[in-house]
Amino acid sequence: MPDHVHMIFTPLINQSAMEVYSLADIMDAVKGASAHKVNKLLRRKGRVWQAESFDHVLRSSESLDAKTVYLLENPVRAGLVREWTDYLWLWKKPFVNPFARALQL
Repeated sequence: MPDHVHMIFTPLINQSAMEVYSLADIMDAVKGASAHKVNKLLRRKGRVWQAESFDHVLRSSESLDAKTVYLLENPVRAGLVREWTDYLWLWKKPFVNPFARALQL
């Protein structure tokens, strides 16, 4: 989207602490890395992202399905494309269980 970002992801496990990375840590990393790249590309300095965002954790597969559909259809509702598959900035990766490796330990 031209003015905001939607993401659905599964947090990784911090192997040194043996716990899932916090949503705050993940968002700080995403915002920091992407802001650095945006500013470099635009040859500027300054804030890219709002300090506050609307982050939350999904707790059921039903809400995950609904949020995924919402995310995919967002550029269609905004009139940017006719089909969500035509939106160039959408990246959908197959689900991989992040706990599979930890469960094998």
